[in-house]
Amino acid sequence: MKKFFYTVIMAIVAITMLDSCLGKNVYDEYKDWRESNDEWYQRQASSGQYTKVVASWDPSAQVLMRWHNDTMLTRGNLKPLVTSTVDVKYHLSLYDGTPMDSSYRVTTPADSVYRALISSNVEGWMIALTHMHVGDSCTVIIPYHQGYGSSTKGDILPYSNLVFNLKLKDIYKYQAN
Repeated sequence: MKKFFYTVIMAIVAITMLDSCLGKNVYDEYKDWRESNDEWYQRQASSGQYTKVVASWDPSAQVLMRWHNDTMLTRGNLKPLVTSTVDVKYHLSLYDGTPMDSSYRVTTPADSVYRALISSNVEGWMIALTHMHVGDSCTVIIPYHQGYGSSTKGDILPYSNLVFNLKLKDIYKYQAN
């Protein structure tokens, strides 16, 4: 009886491994979605509506940003570092307009405010937020390379560009020298 049980278990493991090896990989499975995201990002980058912002720590990492406020009025305000904890209001959608998430569902630490260590988010957030001053509001397009890449995150499919409407409210516990 034990021999039969172990044989069945081994067969299940072998079939599972073989199926995963022969099955489509994520890159091929999401080919159309990935190509649609790539094409849309390129159109936005060449539209003249966005500024390409490059990460100081990685010249190949970039996001597209469009400020909605007069940055001359906020340029003297605090600017976070990658190590800063910030208070942000945001809406997240996919390139096709599908809404994904929003801080407006959050009630703590304050109404509609998401508080997070910048470095604990996707690389695109790190790039965008370190180029903003407190009070800035902008649309940020994060290419999937600086987002979740080939991973699924909740309802967000692999190879999804992320479109954030961000407002940097504050830098939590900022202490001046």
